[in-house]
Amino acid sequence: MITTLLRVIKKSPIESALITLMLLILSYGMLPYSVFAAENSQPNTAYVAMQIEAMQNSFRSYGSLPEAGDRGPAYTMQVSATAYNSLPGQTDDTPFTTASGTTTRHGVLAANFLPIGTRIKIPELYGDEVFIVEDRMNARYWYKVDIWMESYQDAINFGHKNITIEVYPTS
Repeated sequence: MITTLLRVIKKSPIESALITLMLLILSYGMLPYSVFAAENSQPNTAYVAMQIEAMQNSFRSYGSLPEAGDRGPAYTMQVSATAYNSLPGQTDDTPFTTASGTTTRHGVLAANFLPIGTRIKIPELYGDEVFIVEDRMNARYWYKVDIWMESYQDAINFGHKNITIEVYPTS
C-alpha cells in the first residue's frame, strides 16, 4: 500500500522517505486501538481494579516515619587556617569567582584536601556557622583551610591559626 502511494506521488527521495516515515508513525499510533478493539470491547476488569487500588493506596495512612535528627560531624581534625580576599594578588585572574564557579561570599572556604561542596564548622571561632568548600588554594598547601573575608583588614587581623574543624557528610 505504501509503495503504491509513493508511486502515485512523484516526489524527491527525501520527501518520499519523510512521507513513508509519517505513514509508519501514524499507523503505529493506531496499533494499540486496533489491538484492543479486536481483542475485546469490554474494559479489562483486572486493569481497572488495579488502578482503583492504586488510587486508594495513595490515601491510605501508613503511620509516621522516624525522624533522623541532626547528624554529627563525620570527623574532626586539626588544620592550619588563614584568611583571604578577592584581591588580584591573592587570587587568580578571576578574583570573585571560586574554583567551583560560584561567587565569593561569607561562608566560602578554600581547601585542597576536601571535596568541593564539603560542609565544615569551626566551633571555636564561628560556633554553629557552616562553611562550604567552594575554592582551592595553591597546590603546595594541603591540610590547610583559607576562609574568604570581605575586607583585607579582617583577613590580616585573622592571621594564621591552628584550629579544629568538624567535617560533615556531603549528603
